[in-house]
Amino acid sequence: MDDPLPSVTGHNAAPISILLINPNSSPHMTANCLQSLAGRLPAGVTVHGLTAPRPAPSAIEGRADGVLSAAACLRAVVPIQARFDAFLVCCFSRHPLIDALREEVTAGQPVLGIMESALYASRMCGSRLGIVTTSERSAVIHELAIAEYGFAHYSAGCAASRISVLGLESRPEEEVRAGIVGAARRLVEERGADAVCLGCAGMTGVREACEEALGTEAERLVMVVDGVGVGVQFLVALVREGLGTAKAGAYRPAKAGREARGQEWY
Repeated sequence: MDDPLPSVTGHNAAPISILLINPNSSPHMTANCLQSLAGRLPAGVTVHGLTAPRPAPSAIEGRADGVLSAAACLRAVVPIQARFDAFLVCCFSRHPLIDALREEVTAGQPVLGIMESALYASRMCGSRLGIVTTSERSAVIHELAIAEYGFAHYSAGCAASRISVLGLESRPEEEVRAGIVGAARRLVEERGADAVCLGCAGMTGVREACEEALGTEAERLVMVVDGVGVGVQFLVALVREGLGTAKAGAYRPAKAGREARGQEWY
C-alpha cells in the first residue's frame, strides 16, 4: 500500500566546515570532543578542533580564566576565520569568546557556545532543566547564566559532581562516572529535572552512563543533553538555512573603530 502522506527526501550533502574551539589549553579535551562527534555527524560535515594556544589557562574555572582564554583564542581564530562555515565555543559557560567572535567574524558565520546550545535543546525536550557542574563555584556561576539566557523559569538548578575540569581526565574513570551520575540523579530525583545538561565539555564521554542511570533509553523519562553534540547539529541547521550573525546591531564589527584609533592589533 502506498504511503498516503506526501514526503520529500533530502539530498543536500554540500560540505560544511565547523571549527570546534576548546578555549583551554588541554589538547586532550579537544580530542575527546572530536571523538564524541564521530558517529553523529551528517554527510558532508567536517569538524576541526582548535586548542587554545598558551598563555590560555589549562582549565576555565572562573571569569578571569574566561577573559584570558578568550583573548588567546580570538588572536588564533580571526586570521583563519574564512576557512570555516561556523564556530562552536566548547566551554560550558557564557564565555566572552562567543560574543567576541560574533562581532569579529566578518562574514557573519554562526557562532554558538555549548551552554546556550544545551539550554535551548533542554527547553525543547523537557519542562524542567538542570545542569551537572564540576564544582560548587561553577554551580553558582551557571545559575546566574541560566537566568541571563532567560531560562530561570524552567530551571531545576545545578548539582556539582565535585570533580574539577582537569580531574575529568586525570581521576579514575569509575570515580568520574560516579560523581557525574550521582549529580544527575540528584537533579532528577530531588529537584524534578527531566532534561539534564552535562555542564562541561570534558563530560561528553559520560553521556551514555547518565542515560542508562536515568532511564533515557528504556522509557525516555529524562533527556541527557551534551552541548558539544547538539551545538554542532544546531550549527549545521543554521548553515543549511543560510542563517548567521546579524551585523546591523550589537554585533557590528569594531575593527574600523580600532583602526581609526591606531589600534590595528588584538
